[in-house]
Amino acid sequence: MTGLSLGVDFGTTNTVVALAGAEGPAQLVTFPAPERDVFAFRSAISFHAPPERPSDRTVEAGPWAIEAYVEDPLETRFIQSFKSFAASASFSETQILGKRYQFEDLLAAFLLKMRDHVKGGHAVWPKRLFVGRPVTFAGAAPSEDLALTRYEAAFKRLGFEEILYAYEPVGAAFFFARELQEDATVLVGDFGGGTSDFSIIRFHREAGEIRSTPLGRSGVGVAGDAFDYRIIDHLVSPSLGKGSSYTSFGKILPIPNRYYSAFARWDQLALMRASRDMREIRKLVREANEPEKIERLVETLDENYGYLLYRAISTLKEALSRDDAAEFRFEAGTIALGRTVARTEFEGWIAPELEAIDKAVDRALADAGLGPDGIDRIFLTGGSSLVPAVRQIFTRRFDPAKIESGSELESIASGLALMGRERDLDRWCKRA
Repeated sequence: MTGLSLGVDFGTTNTVVALAGAEGPAQLVTFPAPERDVFAFRSAISFHAPPERPSDRTVEAGPWAIEAYVEDPLETRFIQSFKSFAASASFSETQILGKRYQFEDLLAAFLLKMRDHVKGGHAVWPKRLFVGRPVTFAGAAPSEDLALTRYEAAFKRLGFEEILYAYEPVGAAFFFARELQEDATVLVGDFGGGTSDFSIIRFHREAGEIRSTPLGRSGVGVAGDAFDYRIIDHLVSPSLGKGSSYTSFGKILPIPNRYYSAFARWDQLALMRASRDMREIRKLVREANEPEKIERLVETLDENYGYLLYRAISTLKEALSRDDAAEFRFEAGTIALGRTVARTEFEGWIAPELEAIDKAVDRALADAGLGPDGIDRIFLTGGSSLVPAVRQIFTRRFDPAKIESGSELESIASGLALMGRERDLDRWCKRA
C-alpha cells in the first residue's frame, strides 16, 4: 500500500470516516459539532430558503442539519435515513425548494458538507477510498447494482480516483482482527439503523502477516430503526388516538391507522402538516370518541415534537439494554406521557425483527458450510448489538465466552481504512 486510505461507513443513522496509513491504528475523522466534537456524523441533510428569497438556498448536514430543522421546521426541508432509498428503483428523484434531486445529488451534497465540517478546516482526503455497503440493501426489492452506481456517482464528485466497495461486516472484521493472537474463524454481526449484516471470515498468519479468507455472508433489511418504530407504535401511538374510534353519521368507525405510519421516521411528521390527512385529523378532534388523544396528535404534529419524541425513545431503548425495566417519559407542551416498560414487553414488540435476524444468522452459517462449532470468535458491533434480545440470538448458538463487542460506531470505518493494507483487494472489494 502506498499513501493513505480513507474508509467511509455511510450508515442509515450515522456516517463515520477513518484514515489509515501503512502501519499503526486507523485514525477517526472528527467534527466540531454544536454541542461537542463528534466522530459519528448524523446521516441527515437540510435545505433552507427564506420565503422572501427562495433562491438563497442554504444546505447543512449532520448535527447542523438537525439544528437548522428544529429552529425553523416550516421553512426547512429535512431528510435523514436516506440511505434506505439507495437501492430503490421507485425512488428516482425528489423536489426540494423548487429543485430536483436524485439520490446521488443528495448523497454528494451530504458528503461535501460533511467534508466542510471536518475539524481543523476543509479536509484534503486521499484519492483512495473504501466504502462500506450492506450485505443486503434495505427495501422491498433492492437493486445492488443501482445502489452502487448511485454511490459511485456521488463519491466521484469529491474527487476520489479509486473507489472500492466492501461489505460493512467485513470492515468490522478487519478492525477486530488486530486483536487476534491466533488463527480463528470469525463471525461478525453489524447492526445498523436500517440493516443487520453478517460475515464469516477465516483469519490466519502467514509469513508473519495476518491473512484472511471470506467464507460466508447474509443480511436482512431490519435493525435499530425498526425497533424504534415498534416502541412508538405500541407505547405512544395509542395515546395519540391509534386504535380509538370516531362517530360519523351515527356510525362508530376506527381512526385510520395510516395517520400513524409517518411515525416510522420523525422527520416525516412535519410533512403531514400540509397534507390532506392533517385536515382530516383536525376534523376528527370534533368527532372522536376520545378527543383528548387526537388533540395530542394534532399538537405533536403542529409543534414539531418528532425529534423530542425520538430522543425519548432512544433513552428508553438504551435503558432497557441495561435494566430489566425502565421508565418512559415524553413531555412537550401540554403532552406528558409516561409509564414503566419491562424489557420482556419490548422484546415482544420487536419479535418479528428478532426472528428475521435469527434466520439471517442461520443463512450466514449455511453459506459458509459451518455449524456453530465451526466458529471460533464472534464480534458484534453497531448500536443494536447492545440490545439483550439481539445478543441472545448468539448466546443460544455459541459459547458466550466467544462473543465480544465494542467500538459500536467506529469499527466499520476503521476496518475499511485498514483494508487498504491488503495485497489482494479483489478478494474483499469490488468496483462499481
